[in-house]
Amino acid sequence: MSSAKDFLELIQKSRKGKFKIYIGMSAGVGKTFRMLQEAHSLLRNGIDVKIGYIETHGREETQALTNELPAIPRKSVFYKGKSLEEMDLQSIINEHPEVVLVDELAHSNVEGSKHKKRWQDVLEILDNGINVISAMNIQHIESLNEEVRKITGIEVTERVPDKILAFADEVVNIDLTADELLARLKEGKIYKKEKIQTALQNFFQSGHILQLRELALKEVATHVEKKVETEIKTENFKPVKFLACISSNGKVSKNIIRKTARLASYYNSSWTVLYIQRPSESLEKIALDKQRYLINNFNLAEELGAKVVRMKESSVHKGILDYVIEHNITTVCMGKPHAQIWRNLFGYSWIYILMNRLNERQIDIIILS
Repeated sequence: MSSAKDFLELIQKSRKGKFKIYIGMSAGVGKTFRMLQEAHSLLRNGIDVKIGYIETHGREETQALTNELPAIPRKSVFYKGKSLEEMDLQSIINEHPEVVLVDELAHSNVEGSKHKKRWQDVLEILDNGINVISAMNIQHIESLNEEVRKITGIEVTERVPDKILAFADEVVNIDLTADELLARLKEGKIYKKEKIQTALQNFFQSGHILQLRELALKEVATHVEKKVETEIKTENFKPVKFLACISSNGKVSKNIIRKTARLASYYNSSWTVLYIQRPSESLEKIALDKQRYLINNFNLAEELGAKVVRMKESSVHKGILDYVIEHNITTVCMGKPHAQIWRNLFGYSWIYILMNRLNERQIDIIILS
C-alpha cells in the first residue's frame, strides 16, 4: 500500500504539482477517509495541506477527520433559484497550499463555472504547482462506462477521461471484500437507513461488487505496469501507435473508440481516430443524424485523448493504408465487418486487401466486436 511518506517524497522531488488519486470499486470503501488520514500525516510532517473540497456524505468518522484540517471556504453559486456550494478554484490558486484535497473528481460544476468538470479544475491547480490528492470511483472512468453499465444496469453520467488517470503520479486502490462493503452498508456507514434496502437491491448486489472490484484492481495494476514500462524502456523499444478506424455508424464507432482507448491506456501509447469520408458521405449528401453521430464521436475521442483525423478518399482501404504508412502506425483497430462486405464479384473486398497489405508490413489488426 502507498503511504503518506511515499507521497511526501514525491512532493519534495519536484516543484511541479504532483497528483495522487485514490480509486475504489464503489461509494463507501473509504477513499475520502483515507485521503483525510493522509492529510493529517502530511500536516504532522510540516506540509501545508488544505481541504479544497471534501464530501463527507454525512458519515461521522469522515466528518470527524475534517474538523482539525484547515479548509479553503467553498463559494456559493446561485443557480435556478437555489444557492449551491462549489469548490473555489481561484481561492485555492491564490492561497497556494503545498497540497490540496479535492474529492469527487467526476463532479460536474454548476453552469457558468470556469470549467465544466472538476477534473479540469484539478488540471489547472496542478499547472499552478500545487500538489493534489483526489478520489473517484471506478465507474466514473470514461472508457469503462459501457462495461459498468453491463454489470450494474446503470448509466453513469458523470465521467472522467482516461487521460486523467494517466496524468496521475500515484493511483491507489482502496480495496474491500464484497462482504466487508455490504457489512458497512448494513451498519449504516455508507447511506442513511432509508436508502439501505434500495442500495442492496440495485448497485450493491454482491455479484456487481465482485465485478467492480475486479475492474478496480485491474485498473490500478495497469497503471503500475505502465509506470514501470515508461521508466524502464529498453533500447529496442518500439512505441505502440493505435489507429481506430470509424464510420458514420454512431453506435459501432463509439464502441471502437472506447475499446481502443482502453488498449492505448494499457500500453500507455498515442492513438488516432480516423474517419474516411467517401464521396457518398460528403457534407451535402450525408444524413443529419449521421453528421451528429460523427461530431459526438469525434468529441468523445478527443476527450479520451485521441487525435482525430477526417480524410476525404473514395477508397477506404487506400486511405487507411496511406495514413498507417505515413504515421508509422503499429496497430489498426476496426469494427467487425458486415458479412456482405466480404463478398463481391471476385470473392474479395476492400477489407481483405487492407488486411493483406497490413500483414505484409507486419502491422497488427484488431477486429472489435
